[in-house]
Amino acid sequence: MSPAPRVAVITGASQGIGAGLAAAFRRAGYAVVATSRSIRPSDESDFVTVQGDIADAETAGRVVEQAVDRFGRIDSLINNAGIFIGKPFTDYTLDDYAAVTAVNMDGFFHITQRAIRQMVSQGGGHIVNITTSLVDHASSTRPAALAALTKGGLAAVTRSLATEYASRGVRVNAVAPGVIRTAVDDPTSYDGMAGLHPVGRIGEISDVVDAILYLERATFVTGETLHIDGGQVAGH
Repeated sequence: MSPAPRVAVITGASQGIGAGLAAAFRRAGYAVVATSRSIRPSDESDFVTVQGDIADAETAGRVVEQAVDRFGRIDSLINNAGIFIGKPFTDYTLDDYAAVTAVNMDGFFHITQRAIRQMVSQGGGHIVNITTSLVDHASSTRPAALAALTKGGLAAVTRSLATEYASRGVRVNAVAPGVIRTAVDDPTSYDGMAGLHPVGRIGEISDVVDAILYLERATFVTGETLHIDGGQVAGH
């Protein structure tokens, strides 16, 4: 009998970085449980999709239940779902605040709590949180206080959870991307942004995917935030 596949849960998986991660983990031999509001149904044996709002605790419960019922375990959770609204701080509305905190914070909390509980029961696992380089490299030309507030919280809790659960076999890391090109964005939105990165180019989805796959293999790494930003956080 062939060994059971490792199992990855990926949020925000219907497009962009999330879809790239789902494809890459499947190529690496993982069974994948993918969730987003708009993800399409799947009839493939190693690819389960769960449609719903990750900010809703009920969605998180269904995702974890599907993973455990179908595959018996969760080896990796990639908290990719996120909302970015960039505007001057005093221009944010209550709706902006509610939307960003719901996905970036509530969504993280509900599914990560459930996933860690499962990982501890099975003897280990790995969590990767996707933050942003703007947490460590703020810019007056790109005001993003709600990103700093919520993604900065994820960077901090990455270290906290890594320390809390290291003795129980659970690693927790983060990746902090710079500007990443995705097919869902207007190509003109990237005009001039290459200059934000010392390497002189926009990041690609594959850059983020490669970093997360590295962290999957790097079993001596936990509590780390890996910047995938072309040197942006290092300076200019």
